[in-house]
Amino acid sequence: MQNCIEEFREPLERRDLELVLPEVVQQPSEDELIEIIGDFDGMIAGDDPLTARVLERAKRMRIISKWGVGVDGVDLGAARRLGIEVTNTPGMFGDEVADVGMAYVIMLARQLHRIHSSVAGGGWWKHEGRTLSSATLGVVGFGSIGQALARRGLGFGMDVIAHDPDEVARGPAEALAVSLLDVDEVFRRSHYLVLCCPLTSENRHMANDDRLALMEPGSCLVNVARGPLVDETAVVRALESERLYAVALDVFEQEPLADDHPLRRFPQCVFGSHNGSNTREGTLRASARAVDNLIAGLD
Repeated sequence: MQNCIEEFREPLERRDLELVLPEVVQQPSEDELIEIIGDFDGMIAGDDPLTARVLERAKRMRIISKWGVGVDGVDLGAARRLGIEVTNTPGMFGDEVADVGMAYVIMLARQLHRIHSSVAGGGWWKHEGRTLSSATLGVVGFGSIGQALARRGLGFGMDVIAHDPDEVARGPAEALAVSLLDVDEVFRRSHYLVLCCPLTSENRHMANDDRLALMEPGSCLVNVARGPLVDETAVVRALESERLYAVALDVFEQEPLADDHPLRRFPQCVFGSHNGSNTREGTLRASARAVDNLIAGLD
């Protein structure tokens, strides 16, 4: 949001709200937040670690306006106890993240990133890829992103199955003729499995040794949701055993990805920089909603 903040300065300053922009790369650390958070009445948060330890220092804080959907970085119990309102911006990035999720599926199937690297380096590598039509696309999380991804998969002629524990997903699934199944069955039947769900205490490391063992040998895993949904050590083992052919991860348990991370050993894999929602249009939509929520919380 900081890249387009000037477009939102005027409505904030019109309400005598002073805007402060801390320097960040992905998100500040807990200790960095503790140093500054006591100075503010409200904040627009990304994936900042707003733990109880941080929030207890936020003596003036009245509103945390989350930019994006996931509020897993906020200790909601502590926020309630301290009287801090927490809002988010749902439904802003369905198409944007689904575009990236489908792009990752295509890249894994055809290994386009490796072909590009070969040709750019003077080679002419030809990879025998995989056909997507008639392959099974599994979607875990059937909110706006999962539904948009399903539409894209169906457009490629894929058989789409999904999992979502929320009954509200049943209507959109029926409208798209997408079968809603148990999560283990989605892992078992998917050639390409894409995680699109929010992070909760129940689904942390949902892609673990046991679930990856359910997948057909040579399957692919894509995560465009939250890094801790995936047990990265289990993924490394699945790649080594060739249970997984390749993975595409836009998000990681620790970000940025460490230089010596073992996932870097696998050239068939694709990695992103937690950037799936980042388009000009999507950023402006979410930023406008986040500013509105902030102002409402401070009025």
